[in-house]
Amino acid sequence: MAACCIKFSVRCPSDTRRFAFASPFHPQNPSPLRLNFILLPAFSSPNPKKISYSSAPRRSFVTVKSHMATGEKPISEERMLVYVPPHPLIKHWVSVLRNEQTPSPIFRNAMAELGRLLMYEASRDWLPTVVGEIQTPMDIASVEFIDPREPVAVVPILRAGLALAELASSILPATKTYHLGYQKNFPKAHEYLLLIPCWQQISAVAAPPALQKLSENFPGLQVYTGIIDPTVNDKGFIIPGLGDAGDRSFGT
Repeated sequence: MAACCIKFSVRCPSDTRRFAFASPFHPQNPSPLRLNFILLPAFSSPNPKKISYSSAPRRSFVTVKSHMATGEKPISEERMLVYVPPHPLIKHWVSVLRNEQTPSPIFRNAMAELGRLLMYEASRDWLPTVVGEIQTPMDIASVEFIDPREPVAVVPILRAGLALAELASSILPATKTYHLGYQKNFPKAHEYLLLIPCWQQISAVAAPPALQKLSENFPGLQVYTGIIDPTVNDKGFIIPGLGDAGDRSFGT
């Protein structure tokens, strides 16, 4: 799964499909995996939190507005939410990625474009902003900028996540980029702990088995994906999926 993580919590517009996992996952059960999805209503924060702080000499104070998804809080804390934005451009780039005839340069560009669109959807309502006034060529205007003091941490998973997060800086004005190495088959004798206080995942393609495991380990996680495929094969590849995204992105 080509994925990257973006730190901070999010919410999405009402026309975006969102699913919550409602049935437990039992690895020892040989029967086909069956999941119940619940279509959730949109939730919003009617009263965004406001914080005042000292600003430039021209103005004594400006206001920082941190939009937080406080509505439906119990659901977001207890269940992982999966968002599938119904944008035609997202469907287009997923289709380009699926085609086995897509050459490596076009595949990587399609992955970057898909990542840009998913990041746009994921960051729609929670980016902290600064409100003030500026001088235009004609008059004074009220303005609102993304607050650069609270950069978004973008964490692509090596290697495929590099292409997915390639255009992060073009959609998010203030970002810090970290890299996460991942080995497909961890030794069973070792345990690994991931500590991220508040985050969501962006993925080109997702499948129920992986989503179920994420739901069990990270309740409250929010996942944005281009499409949800039905299953994975015995090697862990999503079916029908798009193949090895890392190999196809870098031509290896």
